[in-house]
Amino acid sequence: MRIGELAERTGTSRRLLRYYEEQGLIAAGRSANGYREYDERFVDRVLQIRGLLDAGLPTRIIKQILPCLDKPRNIYFSDATPEMLGTLERERDRMSARIQCLERNRDAIAEYLDAVRGGHPDEAAA
Repeated sequence: MRIGELAERTGTSRRLLRYYEEQGLIAAGRSANGYREYDERFVDRVLQIRGLLDAGLPTRIIKQILPCLDKPRNIYFSDATPEMLGTLERERDRMSARIQCLERNRDAIAEYLDAVRGGHPDEAAA
């Protein structure tokens, strides 16, 4: 797919996609006419990158953990510093706390819907 389609499908500007490419976070092939061509897998990759950036991770760390996002995994950190490990541990813990909060909120909404609908689970699932 071309850069415009990737931008549209991920809600990411073309400029940011080019930046991700410059940083080595994604890679584009080139068509005969010189247009960037992206593999389908980059839709999820860009969404993951955006999530990690939104979480506060710098691109240099994101680049190092990208192998953890793919399968099969081939992970090798030649320069994993204590600072980087600490950053990743804090981020992991922060994400876990956010997940727990989201789960509590989801459960509260489900209970509310169940109560409003008179306790009919079939309607709550609809």
